[in-house]
Amino acid sequence: MPREQRPAAIRAALEAALAPEALEIVDEGHKHAGHAGARDGRGHFRVDIVSAAFAGVLPLARHRKVYAALGTLMETDIHALSIHARAPGEG
Repeated sequence: MPREQRPAAIRAALEAALAPEALEIVDEGHKHAGHAGARDGRGHFRVDIVSAAFAGVLPLARHRKVYAALGTLMETDIHALSIHARAPGEG
C-alpha cells in the first residue's frame, strides 16, 4: 500500500476493533531514513490510543490487542510501532 494511505488504514483497523475514544497516529518514517527496517518499504508509526477495551488490562495485553487489530498490516506495511495505549481516565 502507498505510504500516504497507511495512517488511514491503521486508523480504520483500530477503530473497527477497539472503538477508541481518542486516537492519534503519527508517521515517524522520516526519523528512520536509512535504517535497515526502512529499506523494505514498511513504515514506522506512533499510536496513542484511548479505549474502554483497555480497562483492567495490563500493558502487554493492551499492545497485543493493538497488534491483533492491525493484523496483516504488521506484516505488510508496518515495520515498527510505538504504542501508548490506555483506558479512559488514565494519564
